[in-house]
Amino acid sequence: MLLKSKTIQLLLLTIVVIGSSTLQAQPSGLIGKKIQPFSLKNIDQSIISLNSLKETKGCIVIFTCNHCPFAKLYSKRLNELNKKYRRKGVPLMAINSMDSLIYKEESFSFMQKKAIAENYKFYYLQDGTQEVGKLFSAKHTPQAFVIWKEKENWILKYAGAIDDNGENPSKAKSYIASAVDELLAGKSVSKSETASFGCRIFYRKNQ
Repeated sequence: MLLKSKTIQLLLLTIVVIGSSTLQAQPSGLIGKKIQPFSLKNIDQSIISLNSLKETKGCIVIFTCNHCPFAKLYSKRLNELNKKYRRKGVPLMAINSMDSLIYKEESFSFMQKKAIAENYKFYYLQDGTQEVGKLFSAKHTPQAFVIWKEKENWILKYAGAIDDNGENPSKAKSYIASAVDELLAGKSVSKSETASFGCRIFYRKNQ
């Protein structure tokens, strides 16, 4: 029974990986939205807020978690994106909006252990109230956004997948890199929305 369960999970993950490179995103209405500044706790116990990122031009925001098989494919790539763009004024922050009451492995202590085990170099923030997930209308993990600072406002410029190949990083086209490069060059994002897939974020009904 356990072997069958793992086989089904692998099959579903394969379908998701293939689908991520073939389906088109439907317009979400999110592009151009002003994102209100927020503050969340990082795995080192410090509080990170958008307003504290004084020298930044923009920010890469990735909704992720500890248990999702698809999200697990991207740890190394997130480090690489952060390393490349942080020095250009565009840091990466990963946000965990999963309900830790449902998923015990999404607790803060498990977030800390995962960050250490996988050598995270980026912010890994806990959205315990799930308010930031709702702010971005995040639906699953991993899901990526790029926000840009315009006259002290944070404007959403990209929403969707991190890239087009979860299974094979060497063959992947990075949607995030393309969007950030265009914004740094003073251009509009040519592909501002893509389809993304992963583990669903369940929001508590009493919030």
